[in-house]
Amino acid sequence: MKWHDRRLLDLFEIEHPILQAPMAGVSSPQMAIAASEAGGLGSIAAAMLTPETLRSELQLVQQATGRSINLNFFAHKSPAADADREGRWRERLSPYYRELGLPPDASAGGPVRAPFNSAQCDVLLEYRPKVVSFHFGMPDSALVEKLKAARIIVISSATSAEEARWLEQQGCDAIIAQGAEAGGHRGMFLNDDIARQAGTMALVPQVVDAVKVPVIAAGGIGDGRGIAAALALGAAGVQIGTAFLLTPEAKTAPLHRAALKQADDNSTTLTNLFTGRPARSIVNRYIREVGPMNPDAPAFPLAAGASYPLRAASEPKGSSDFMPLWSGQAPTFAREMPTAALMARFVEETTAAVGRFR
Repeated sequence: MKWHDRRLLDLFEIEHPILQAPMAGVSSPQMAIAASEAGGLGSIAAAMLTPETLRSELQLVQQATGRSINLNFFAHKSPAADADREGRWRERLSPYYRELGLPPDASAGGPVRAPFNSAQCDVLLEYRPKVVSFHFGMPDSALVEKLKAARIIVISSATSAEEARWLEQQGCDAIIAQGAEAGGHRGMFLNDDIARQAGTMALVPQVVDAVKVPVIAAGGIGDGRGIAAALALGAAGVQIGTAFLLTPEAKTAPLHRAALKQADDNSTTLTNLFTGRPARSIVNRYIREVGPMNPDAPAFPLAAGASYPLRAASEPKGSSDFMPLWSGQAPTFAREMPTAALMARFVEETTAAVGRFR
């Protein structure tokens, strides 16, 4: 495939303008290595890693590939604790605690979702990955300046043209235009009204018109037809996540894999129940009975404090009732094949799709 728009290829030093999405808790170093070795840009989801585990994963990746890699972090502002709101949330979930035999004050445990900080930045400056990406805006400008001074490419996600313009002003080298169809958390940071988020087909050309840097389309793209459509809308490349969830390199839990195989275009919704921020998941019992959007859920990431114990108690029993089953609106594009083979399939399918328009 001869890609006519080489902006991302030259910027990231890759062969195909396809980014494997950094899906926290699901993607793996092995997935990132395979995606990069296949000519795309593999991504490490580092938002829930400590500096020590971040260093370990970077060592693993750099020992396995000399290709470009992306490290992804959250850039949210840590919220102040709200005892009243958290108390209401615990009370709302108390019937499930009793059902599962959990004490009302069961400890959350689970992964920590912290914003990008100086300790993580120091690790990146030590290893100098090609790309660092952010979700929920941008971190402190001093940290961004350190990354750029080290010649690390900085990109971030936008869910509107307004956010894209803001990111460009903050020094982003490329912008991911995340449509409403995307799985996982919304990258929104200037507006929290999910009812106003545009779909990928509407968002991408408006972002392309709003900024001068390359735009990466994300949301609902899972095969060559979607890639070709994104390029036709002016995107310089795409970011794909859900399609990788059934690969052997994915850390997708068995119950999550089973849900994906049964899901279709009508199976997902946006919910704030798991973490406090809107994220797209396959609908399960928890979402049906409590949400999908509940105003009592504490601010991100505090809602996880009460929801995680329910998952920890039910998942070992074979239940996905309280699991976040992250997925975009095209779960049927998830394919059971190695990451490298899937990347090759994307290129073949895009070639065929583009050929049909000639």
